[in-house]
Amino acid sequence: MPFPARFRWGVATAAYQIEGAAAEDGRGDSVWDVFCREPGRVRDGHTGDVACDHYHRWPEDVALMAGLGVDAYRFSIAWPRVQPDGRGAAEPRGLDFYDRLVDALLERGITPFPTLFHWDLPQALEDRGGWMNREVAHRFAEYAALVAGRLADRVEHWITLNEPVVVTAFGYALGIHAPGRTLLLDAMPTAHHQLLGHGLAVTALREQGARQVGLTNHYSPAWAADETSEADRRAAAAFDVFMNRLYTESVLRGRYPDLSVLGDLDPASFVRDGDLAVIGAPVDFLGVNYYNPTRVKAPGPGDPLPFEIAPIEEYPTTGMGWPIVPDAFLGLLRTLRETYPDALPPIYVTENGCTFGDSIHDEERIDFLARHIDAVHRAVDEGVDVRGYFVWSLLDNFEWAEGYHARFGLVHVDYDTQRRTPKDSYAWYRDHIARSRGQVTG
Repeated sequence: MPFPARFRWGVATAAYQIEGAAAEDGRGDSVWDVFCREPGRVRDGHTGDVACDHYHRWPEDVALMAGLGVDAYRFSIAWPRVQPDGRGAAEPRGLDFYDRLVDALLERGITPFPTLFHWDLPQALEDRGGWMNREVAHRFAEYAALVAGRLADRVEHWITLNEPVVVTAFGYALGIHAPGRTLLLDAMPTAHHQLLGHGLAVTALREQGARQVGLTNHYSPAWAADETSEADRRAAAAFDVFMNRLYTESVLRGRYPDLSVLGDLDPASFVRDGDLAVIGAPVDFLGVNYYNPTRVKAPGPGDPLPFEIAPIEEYPTTGMGWPIVPDAFLGLLRTLRETYPDALPPIYVTENGCTFGDSIHDEERIDFLARHIDAVHRAVDEGVDVRGYFVWSLLDNFEWAEGYHARFGLVHVDYDTQRRTPKDSYAWYRDHIARSRGQVTG
């Protein structure tokens, strides 16, 4: 069975990872600009100051998308490019950039899917407490309104947040990502404030004419290290709440799962009356990012977290060491449908991809994409309402704490010259899209 005719094929990127031009046209510092300047934070001291220079080379990148034949592009809008200090009037040159990009995409028949927050919080807001500060949720809604006020006449699909769990876990709990704080479970208010910001932004976007609004979550199926161990099963359940259910049940059902599984946590210290009604405002779609499952075991004595990550060794891995398990992807899509049968909106797979060295001849990536797209196809055949699939990523780019070492792109980027070279996977994805539409490929 073919994919439905309405199914969208796309690619995805994020502003800090590709744009560069970090100090141009009034852009302010983000937490990632500051984080990258701190010695030892990012591998080999790499920064996103130049990245893929997409800010200047975007016409070439739009042409690459058109050559692929994609009909959708998920990109992110840099909050500090629009509001250098995270508040106040918009910087017109920042909005002008996204205005030009949107027009160029539409001229090529490519539907824009902008994400409003892909981790680049304005540093000025971090100086006020960042996502630990409830005020930032309101600032985010104001920023959303500014962007939609400029673009919603042409942009139909809006994503509020990208992977809020990663911001909480890596940015505030473990210090692996910007802003580099190590609060452990004391970071949980950042999860709530991001979700509150999402809910407030849903209303702000709709008031500006946005027609389709959703958010993107990172999902990782939780596997108990020993299914016969009650302690391991409890740990896996706690991980599932922390990683997956917290960000899904709150949005789709307006309530949190039982957070007591996470330990000594008092949600009343940061959840106010009416917050969950705001967070649970109806959404039009759910973005699903999937890379791999996670094996979990019971924590050791004195461990401050209610779970411990265990290795998955029986599957091949990507260049990041992540296990390749397409069946877990299918299982995730099934689980979402079965868990939220009355509340699940249409799904877009907003990220799925891998890294395997920097060769142009990337057969391993082709195999990865083919097997994961097949998992999506099987889910669609079973009745899961998946409307689109976005490869991560169009371009090799700045991969956060890994700097420029991890290459996820369909297009190779020479960071010294900025030369773009399509990989074999680019040609494969182009031909796959054409075949899915019944077009002949040569």
